[in-house]
Amino acid sequence: MDKSPNRLINEKSPYLLQHAYNPVDWYPWSEEAFAKAKAEDKPVFLSIGYSTCHWCHVMERESFEDDEVAAYLNKHFVSIKVDREERPDIDQIYMTVCQAMTGSGGWPLTVLLTSDKKPFFAGTYFPKESKWGRPGLMDVLRSVHKEWQNNRELVVWQGNKIAESLKANVAGKGQPGQLTAALLDQAYTQFERTFDERYGGFGSAPKFPVPHNLMFLLRYWRQKGEKKALAMVETTLEAMRQGGIYDHLGFGFARYSTDAKWLVPHFEKMLYDNALLCYTYLEAWQCTGNADFRQVAEEILTYVLRDMTSLEGGFYSAEDADSEGVEGKFYVFRYDEVLDLLGEKDGKIFADFYDITPAGNFEHGQSIMNYIGKDLRTVAARHNMTEQELAQLLERCRITFYNLREKRIHPFKDDKVLTAWNALMIAAMAKAARATGEAKYRHAAAKALSFIYRQLVRPDGRLLARYRDGEAAHLAQLDDYAFLLWALLEMYQTTYAAEYVEKALVLAEQMKALFWDEEGGGFFFTGIDNEELIVRPKEIYDGALPSGNSVAAAMLIKLSRLTEREEYALLAEQTLAAFSSAVSRYPAGYSFYMMALQLYLTPPLHVVIAGEASDPTTQAMLKAAEESFVPGAVVVFHAGSEDIAKLFPYAIDKTAKDGRATAYICQNFACQAPVYDVASLVKLLDKQNIYG
Repeated sequence: MDKSPNRLINEKSPYLLQHAYNPVDWYPWSEEAFAKAKAEDKPVFLSIGYSTCHWCHVMERESFEDDEVAAYLNKHFVSIKVDREERPDIDQIYMTVCQAMTGSGGWPLTVLLTSDKKPFFAGTYFPKESKWGRPGLMDVLRSVHKEWQNNRELVVWQGNKIAESLKANVAGKGQPGQLTAALLDQAYTQFERTFDERYGGFGSAPKFPVPHNLMFLLRYWRQKGEKKALAMVETTLEAMRQGGIYDHLGFGFARYSTDAKWLVPHFEKMLYDNALLCYTYLEAWQCTGNADFRQVAEEILTYVLRDMTSLEGGFYSAEDADSEGVEGKFYVFRYDEVLDLLGEKDGKIFADFYDITPAGNFEHGQSIMNYIGKDLRTVAARHNMTEQELAQLLERCRITFYNLREKRIHPFKDDKVLTAWNALMIAAMAKAARATGEAKYRHAAAKALSFIYRQLVRPDGRLLARYRDGEAAHLAQLDDYAFLLWALLEMYQTTYAAEYVEKALVLAEQMKALFWDEEGGGFFFTGIDNEELIVRPKEIYDGALPSGNSVAAAMLIKLSRLTEREEYALLAEQTLAAFSSAVSRYPAGYSFYMMALQLYLTPPLHVVIAGEASDPTTQAMLKAAEESFVPGAVVVFHAGSEDIAKLFPYAIDKTAKDGRATAYICQNFACQAPVYDVASLVKLLDKQNIYG
């Protein structure tokens, strides 16, 4: 049957385009849709999801492609589709409603609204007809239509009450509280209490990586000398790398594990997860010297540069869990496939190491590659091989199997470029360039950053949130600004190019002008120029993504210390204070906030290295500072340029003595005697409280 497209055919979002041929008369989020609802006296059916969401696909197949459902929606409702990744502002408001009304949330998100955008019903996935103890979508729609016809006053009253509650709670003033180190200790204790000693991670299944939890623990270890904090990080990173959540053929991590031991993933891959995990593995390598952690970080970047990078330099958003309508089909193998491709001898060794068995460890006799509980030494001994011989065989077979997998039908790739997620990957790439010395990561980060400034900044300087297919759209939110500020500061610490600090100063001013809450402190999620929503939310919870407020606070402290502009430190302090009472209820839920608080409570640490850029000693000093785990330090390279006086006035007098490369360390507003060799610099860094 020939299908006609609906209005979504004119959109750029891959998720919206997936629904462009549904029989549902979808609208994108627009004033046109709400005007229609008001004119025709109909409620709004709002459906929010994203392109790589498995249950979004299921609900589409069951309901939105169904003629009966479509006919009912088209007759009695105005239907709106929203891509949550493109419009996190809309998603955040109505997900808060869903969680308040039902006690839980998720995607697809289903919300019923009045024509003035006030919600009165919310839920997530609904099958077409009632089953599994879940109400069916048709039953929900009939019930809502009946209430709308017969009980309108109650429906409108409920929508008004929910909207009032949102304005009071979501966008209300923060409750200022004390900023003390006790919160850090409480967060650590909560992580320790929920830690899985056997498989790493926190809590039970399903398990999410949440890299900023691990980043906080690394900093806590560095500050307190708490060995258990480091051990929790090591155990978790090692277990995740061994598990099926990691793609052992093509690299990169899936969204989360459905079980406790990281074996069975939800197979979608998200850019932001891989950016934050890359950053965390790099820091763990710096802390432990474990080369496996560096390898994982570089493999993640191999995946991103190979599969998730546009020709223009921007990074794509995600890859789906499904291919050919089956979750995980692209990633799993049968035992006989392994032997057929690799031969009896090599195939059995490869299958033994990666847990590919005749019975399978997944559905329908298929296996997810993993090596949980295994190591090279044990497996090598079992096959009368050296560890080096086994490693070489595994890598040779991996390449063979990867090439085979490439011939399969790939999962759908969401190729939109999101400013916030790109900023996280730029930060990770810059960190990798600094820590490993690999120039290719610096080049990729610089190219992506140039792409953002070229394609996602309006002529008036306003940052935009999404680029795809030649179109930049949607006002950037707090996350976009805060994460981009992080990326710029990482790029400065990697390149020492003043332009990145100059851009960071401009961005910080824009962030304050657009998002700062003068009355309550902290930053709103949406800008003052976004007037289309019923409330301006504020977010501090550090979930899969750290909150914009947490990142903004941390980066404003760093920017203040880098440039000695106290106004940014004050903004950060007011942000932390605004949310401290809320955070104190469960500090472990706010791990990036904890990192900002750690930074705030730690005296400033400046490392100034002066000398000729071509001097080997200068380069060696910079390398030593860059490879060390000193996240709280700001490192300035003084090569005698005019930028020093303009941007870093405290570094003016810290010059190369007698033409020799010279390093200065200043902490808590006092400077050590300068040193002239790398060993002395490293010794000074190691013996001080350089926690960040």
